[in-house]
Amino acid sequence: MKKYKAYGIGAALVDTEIKVHDDELKTMNVEKGLMTLVDQERQQELLSHLEGHLVKASHASGGSAGNSMIATALFGGPTFMSCKVAGDTDGDIYVADLESAGVDHCLNGARETGITGKCLVLISPDAERSMNTYLGISETLSTEQLDADAIASSEYLYLEGYLVTSPTAREAAIEARKLAEAAGVKTSLSFSDPGMVEFFRDGIAEMIGDRLDLVFCNRDEALGWAQSDKLDDAVAALKDIADSFVITLGAEGALTFDGEELAEIPPHKVDAVDTNGAGDMFAGAFLYAITRGEDFPTAGRFASLAAGRVVANYGPRLPAADYAALRDEFFSR
Repeated sequence: MKKYKAYGIGAALVDTEIKVHDDELKTMNVEKGLMTLVDQERQQELLSHLEGHLVKASHASGGSAGNSMIATALFGGPTFMSCKVAGDTDGDIYVADLESAGVDHCLNGARETGITGKCLVLISPDAERSMNTYLGISETLSTEQLDADAIASSEYLYLEGYLVTSPTAREAAIEARKLAEAAGVKTSLSFSDPGMVEFFRDGIAEMIGDRLDLVFCNRDEALGWAQSDKLDDAVAALKDIADSFVITLGAEGALTFDGEELAEIPPHKVDAVDTNGAGDMFAGAFLYAITRGEDFPTAGRFASLAAGRVVANYGPRLPAADYAALRDEFFSR
């Protein structure tokens, strides 16, 4: 049996969430529903504009792969996280969050001087999240942060699509995939954001290599990859790059493909207030379920339930105690 259920690589970010109206997004020239990379000056400009707003989740660790690895671990599946933080307060917060969730990591040595990445998450009344990310020291994530032994000791490698925006991080993702393939470890990737597919398509293709075992994406990302407005085309395009995949469909549920059968996963009806972290939770819960031996439809239903719980609350995660309760509630049925 492998030591880890999944080994994740991604940007280590500390989130600040703020509730806004759509007209404010327009005033600030923020693209709704997307992740936009910004420099430190632009992020501070946005924060100054929003001074006085209600901050719902300040100084909480985030980042796509990190959220997923924490979810898998809290459900009961051991994980490892490769990322990079600075020797600052936010870096301390990020490391503490990983360790409190039981996630092993590569951050045990001395940390460099710099600024830990920050993500300003703007939540609209329709629960949509618009992210403005300053990568900080995460932009220099590289092969130095990889742990080949931990990769070989994992059932799945999990790459976040956001890695494509940094040359050194993209190189690390490609090297990690090669290490996983050589060790017989299954490979997975989340497209992460429609912008990654649209603007970094060639880099995403490099990260994919010849073929992956599993791809996670939402409808917009899948359609963007297929360069089509038809979901059937997206399904066909994903079959060309992965043995299996999941397409989340928001309020309509999800589709899973296990290599043989395409299954429709029903949604869990909730009053959504914040979609930040929904896809991360889905991936983390799905990885937990399949690595405990569940089939794809069962894993999809569990992941859909978990994602539904997240969007009904502010922040990218649930309280730690809720994970075991949710797991037991679902799997004891």
